[in-house]
Amino acid sequence: MRVLVTGADGFVGRHVVEHLVEAGHAVWAGCRPGGEPVARWLGPHARERVSLLPLEITDSASVSTALSQPFEAIIHLAAVASGSEARQDPGRAWVVNAAGTARLVDAAVTLRTKGADPLLLVVSSAEVYGNGPASPRVETDPLLPQSPYAASKVGAEVAALEAWRRTGLRVVVARAFPHTGPGQLPIYVVPAFLERLRAAQASGVGEVRTGNLDPVRDLLDVRDVAAAYIALLSQGSPGEAYNVARGEGITLRALFGRLAELLGAAVIPLPDPSLMRPGDIQYLVGDAGKLRRATGWSPRFTLEQTLREMVDA
Repeated sequence: MRVLVTGADGFVGRHVVEHLVEAGHAVWAGCRPGGEPVARWLGPHARERVSLLPLEITDSASVSTALSQPFEAIIHLAAVASGSEARQDPGRAWVVNAAGTARLVDAAVTLRTKGADPLLLVVSSAEVYGNGPASPRVETDPLLPQSPYAASKVGAEVAALEAWRRTGLRVVVARAFPHTGPGQLPIYVVPAFLERLRAAQASGVGEVRTGNLDPVRDLLDVRDVAAAYIALLSQGSPGEAYNVARGEGITLRALFGRLAELLGAAVIPLPDPSLMRPGDIQYLVGDAGKLRRATGWSPRFTLEQTLREMVDA
């Protein structure tokens, strides 16, 4: 299959590209011009088999040029992917996540009129569900975003599914629950905890300032998420959304404690009101039954395996 991955040089994108290459697909890696050199994010085996494609998702000409080839599938990962970054500039989050997706969708529709029939996998976020009952979210739950990031992701979903209804463009939406792994930036919770714990351990400090530790999160390994996206390329139904989730929750307090234990750090968390985020989702756990039934996917990595790898990295 001829597959374009947008945002290929991001944390998730590089894993998706590696998985696609291993599965024997022909892969085009769409990356922003001036980004990281490919040798920093893609292994030598995959580099020999991947075609790099300059792609600026906020530029219509760039998107149209990138989608001038008859791709059979597009995995759309290019985004403002950090909630904190989106809060700093909500307008940019909308320009990249919502308008950028609409721009990509329009180019894919044009590609379809030329005889191709690409499947477009739009990667959304579990945060679109917002706050709700303390039970696993299902795809039919209402979308109640309560952050600029989540709102912009709802916008991306709306833009893509509108095109599916209007033109027949094959659109599948993946709502990914939080995921992590070695190499993730410390603007995300697990590497942020590790960075602070290591700093406290090195300096002999017994406390680490944190935000709210009461929220419950469903946490996956990034490699399992990449595998789910690829499974949906061939087995997802157009017009449908699928949760990508483990189905188990852990409090951020318990997560912090386990990381401290794995590091051997005698450190306790000290919640700091200045680090609290208004509108935090208190319980975010997903039901991935729909994904399992469609594709047979299930997580291969336990949370313990992932955390140990990150501590050892």
